[in-house]
Amino acid sequence: MRSKFKNLFYRYLKWTFLSCLSGLLAGIAAAIFLISLEWATNTRDRNAIIILALPIAGFLVGWIYHRWGKDVGRGHNLILDEIHDPKNIVPIRMAPLVLGGTLLTHLFGGSAGREGTAVQMGASLSDQLSRFFKIEIDERKILLAAGAGAGFGAAIGTPWAGVIFGMEVINVGRLRLFAWFECLVASFVGYYTVVLLRAPHSHFPEYVSDRFSFRALFWVAIAGISFGLAAKLFSMLTHFIERMNAKFISYPPLKPFFGGLFMVGLFYLEASYRYVGLGIPFINEALSTPDSFRDPILKMFFTALTVGSGFKGGEFVPLVFIGTTLGSALSILIPISFQLLASVGFAAVFAGASNTPVACSIMAIEIFGAPIAPYAIVACFVSYYCSGHHGIYKSQRVYIKKHKELLAKLLWLGELPKRFLNGNGEK
Repeated sequence: MRSKFKNLFYRYLKWTFLSCLSGLLAGIAAAIFLISLEWATNTRDRNAIIILALPIAGFLVGWIYHRWGKDVGRGHNLILDEIHDPKNIVPIRMAPLVLGGTLLTHLFGGSAGREGTAVQMGASLSDQLSRFFKIEIDERKILLAAGAGAGFGAAIGTPWAGVIFGMEVINVGRLRLFAWFECLVASFVGYYTVVLLRAPHSHFPEYVSDRFSFRALFWVAIAGISFGLAAKLFSMLTHFIERMNAKFISYPPLKPFFGGLFMVGLFYLEASYRYVGLGIPFINEALSTPDSFRDPILKMFFTALTVGSGFKGGEFVPLVFIGTTLGSALSILIPISFQLLASVGFAAVFAGASNTPVACSIMAIEIFGAPIAPYAIVACFVSYYCSGHHGIYKSQRVYIKKHKELLAKLLWLGELPKRFLNGNGEK
């Protein structure tokens, strides 16, 4: 008994240390990235003419990855594959390559995100600990999940969501808490590292509600269907553009070059430059005034073209943009507050596209406050069930079909009264 307790103590001591290192690396990387990204965004906004150089930036990003990043070009999908089947340590050059590629994308006006970059940096840097400490092959899964979750939570400013994200994103239909302790430590260390380094986080208005309403909950569920379909459409469009590029363009650096050329033409025709970069001001705008359907449609197209052509940066913030503006616009058709619809849309479209409804529900609560909880949970899970099985991460494995998972949960809920009665001695 004493030996068992001793082994357990040393196990938690070892993983507390490794998780702190994982979170520290992810937090430092996220802080450097957030500070650099703020500079890139401000520089572009003050000198909009540099957007004309987006094709050149695209060629440079493509050439750098073609020359030095062929083995890390799959980004998040490479990390998921290593978690499923650990073979080789993720090359450390993934971190500087995705950092530089994302900064170039944003500096010259590509419509991309930032959290995907933080996840890749966090996971790849965390995996390097396997080179210096005695880590079993299967234990690398823990380091990768902890680093990915720490990067996610640190970049957004939502450490509790980061705890779950690294584990939930692995499979569709299954959340296995195999590394809950390590993810917990790494995510909070990463978050507070970013705070201590004073890196900028985006801030959004809290959702304020006087009382809970079942009527509003019903309409949020209806809106959740739209959020799920939007997530599915985005994933399909992005993968379609990737396939077309692979079919017609053989030299990889030309894919983002032609994608950038096409986007510059579209930006010129659209004229507002509303859909370049992250679009944080327009997300806040949709949370304060009703929006139109034009914003989610155009942001979806510009982001799918950016990511599908090979630019770096990820999809999180663009999907937040799509969800928030779509929710705000749905208030034209759905008779509840546009602030509520925009707030749940903020999390629900990404929940459907990434197949992470639990993490996204927690994220919404951390960002908008406790009153959003029941609405966010319903919106995220409805979106998840309506978005199909194949989202933005191709290497996610389907553990159980979503309709079977939903049926199993409904049957389990139906059994609750019987179990309750049996537990009180009734037959």
